[in-house]
Amino acid sequence: MEHIVTVQDAVTAFADFVEPTAAELDAIERELPLITAEVELLDVQITTLDRPVTQLDARRIRRARRKVLAARRALTNRAAAVEVGA
Repeated sequence: MEHIVTVQDAVTAFADFVEPTAAELDAIERELPLITAEVELLDVQITTLDRPVTQLDARRIRRARRKVLAARRALTNRAAAVEVGA
């Protein structure tokens, strides 16, 4: 019979390093509009999986895609402005 040994000490030994750093949290906050837009696009696409796409659904998908593209453009422009200013 084999004994099951817990590995809690090995797992929790690095618990202090699991938390995100301030820089990582700032990066997430900067990318949050893009993340939100991508989630909204995914939600719209999921709602159309089990039924035929209507004209209203197509408009919602196009609007969500445009929102994702606008958020990507804004994030890219912000990053480029930071690089030029640096």
